[in-house]
Amino acid sequence: MGANTMTKSKGFTLVELMIVVVIVGVLAAVAIPAYTSFILKSHRTEAINSLLDTASRQARYYTTNNTYAGSMTSLGFAADPNPVPSATTTYFNVSVAATPAATASAPASFTLQAVPSGAQANDSCGTFTYTDLGQKGVSAGTVASCWGQ
Repeated sequence: MGANTMTKSKGFTLVELMIVVVIVGVLAAVAIPAYTSFILKSHRTEAINSLLDTASRQARYYTTNNTYAGSMTSLGFAADPNPVPSATTTYFNVSVAATPAATASAPASFTLQAVPSGAQANDSCGTFTYTDLGQKGVSAGTVASCWGQ
């Protein structure tokens, strides 16, 4: 063992550190949009469930009043439009538009809509709609992809 023996230093080189930073950046670039898409999709499910719940309440209201309710408060909700979810951050506002029966050929009807709000406004489906005839709709995207998830 001579005096020329080199000692190895312990630690990372700058190149090794930069490779790790690049790998983490690529993983984040893939993971964050996928996570965001998953979150938006889960909020859509909440909006769809709220529309179907409201349609069920409209059916019950119709059986006792022979017309559809024109407001969310008439259906037992605390607010009009009704925020979804109501506990913390609002992702959709659900509202109703009812048309009373004009004639036998133009019976009473309603249209429910869930309008995205806040971060959900960036969702690719836009506003969800549901009618008394069970017709589903969206303002952007396709009904099959947005309602079918």
